[in-house]
Order: sequence, then C-alpha cells, then structure tokens
Amino acid sequence: MVEIGYTMMTEQAGPRALVEDVVAAEEAGFDFSVTSDHYFPWLASQGHAPYAWSVLGAAAQATSRIPLMTYVTCPTTRYHPAVVAQKAATLQLLAEGRFRLGLGSGENLNEHVVGAGWPAAHVRLEMLEEAVEIIRALFDGDCVNHHGTHFDVENARLWDLPEQRVPIGIAVSGPKSCALAGRLGDLVIATEPDAGLLSAFDSHGGAGKPRVGQIPVCYDPDRDAAIARAHDQFRWSVGGWKVNSELPGPAGFEQATQHVRPEDVAESVPCGDDVDAFVDAVRAYSDAGFTQIALVQVGGGHQRPFIEWARTTLLPALREL
Repeated sequence: MVEIGYTMMTEQAGPRALVEDVVAAEEAGFDFSVTSDHYFPWLASQGHAPYAWSVLGAAAQATSRIPLMTYVTCPTTRYHPAVVAQKAATLQLLAEGRFRLGLGSGENLNEHVVGAGWPAAHVRLEMLEEAVEIIRALFDGDCVNHHGTHFDVENARLWDLPEQRVPIGIAVSGPKSCALAGRLGDLVIATEPDAGLLSAFDSHGGAGKPRVGQIPVCYDPDRDAAIARAHDQFRWSVGGWKVNSELPGPAGFEQATQHVRPEDVAESVPCGDDVDAFVDAVRAYSDAGFTQIALVQVGGGHQRPFIEWARTTLLPALREL
C-alpha cells in the first residue's frame, strides 16, 4: 500500500502554525510528514521561512506517531555537513526514532545568504557526495578527520547518537544524482513521477529501498478560489528544476513567472474538491513506483480544512491505491 504524507511547508506558514498543523495531520491519519528547509519563500506572497530544525524539534515533542523528515536539507553551503549530522542525530533522539534526513544539492534561493557563491551543478553534486560521506562517518560514531576537495573536518565526533541510525534520503533529478542516491542513500527522493529516475536508482544499489515523492495540491470547495491561490503562491513550480535551482530570490521568481497563467498552474496542481482529480495525480506517482507520496496543501491559512477533508474523504480514497 502506498503511504500518504503531509508537508510542513515552511515557506507558507509560521513556526507555531506548522507544528499545530502537523499535530492535526497526525490525528487525521497521515502516514508520515516532511518539512522543507528554506531561508526564503519562493514568492513573497507565501510570506514565511522559519528555521526548519527548530520547527522539527518542536514537532518531535508535540507528536507521538507520525514520522518526520527534511525535504530537503542542503548540507553543503548554508550548513556544514558535520553540523547537519549533529542536528539530525539530536532530532532522532527527540523523535525517538521517527526522523529521516532528506538531503539535496540545494537552491541558490536559500544558499546564497552566506555569501559563498553558487557553484555549477556538477560541482554541487560533488559537494553533496562528499558531505554525505562525512555525515555517514559521523553516524557510524567515528572520530572524523577529513580534508577533501570541498570540506574540512577536524577531530569531529557525535557524542549523542541515537540507537536507531538516521536514514539518509537523497533527492534526485538525473543519472548522476540517482547513482549517488543508490550508492549512499537509504531512500530516494524526487518531485516528479519519473519511473526512469527510480530505475536508475535501483541499478546503482537502490532496489528495495523506499522511494518518496511529493505533489502540490490545492483543496478548496470553491475551485476558482483554489486555482487563484495556487497561481498566486505556487506558480514557481512550473519552472522546472534547472530554473528553480538557480534563481537567487523571490523577486527573480516573480519575474520568471510573470507570464504563467492560472490555467497553466491548474494543469499540474489539482485544485478544488474533486477527489478523483487528487487521486489521479497521486496515482501517477504510485504507477511510477513511488512507495511514499507527500501532499503539499497550497496556502498556509488553508491547512485545517484540507486536513479535515483528507481525513474524511481523500485519505480513504487514496488507501485504494
């Protein structure tokens, strides 16, 4: 059976609301949760970007069942991989084994803030691989000394390690990242229902490991209102990864999406309250081979109606997949 997750999207809600909403999602029966890790929202209309790790720590204490996961953290620029390892191990202890560390090569939107520049895509992937190797060594309990191409670690050790090792998920978008995920990841992460990505992941050691996808949705009894909200806050998503990873801030996304129409967004984001449309969108991921699919409800102030509708209507329909 496909597992259905709930997304704490930090770009569209403040920290207290995010925690309160994931508590409601747990009570509604969602199977897991994921959390974005941003310094900026994609668009100014989203209006938020609290520190994801503080939110996750609070969520670990406020919930008791629902798994937690970063979707995703970039361990190369804004955060040093040794610090990411410490944060993840601590969170696993707080969550009593419910945390997974999702990692990716990042976006300029969030990583530019430390002033280190934004490397080319192939360099970012090299940095990610080196970072994952450092994190894995620290999770092993080793005293790590590392002097690599991109990172230095001097006599580092994690003093508080959880009994249950933190699983590492790696976000993929092409052959090289799939190979990295297959070799070093415990699960794979993707944001498009591309069976080819999963096949490449499997061919490099990923066979049998969880594969996690994510899809935006916009529930509202008024479909026109849902389309308008999705266009206002989520039109950035039609740009594709090569564009979205390079733009430096909300103003750039405003300019890049100025010609995106509401109907363009409605083609990729199910809007309204037609449960069949939502199920069909999720089915594309399950048919591609994803075992876990997280839903992103567009609009920070529209989470509770969506969660209640999911409890009564959507989740029972999705259980049939």
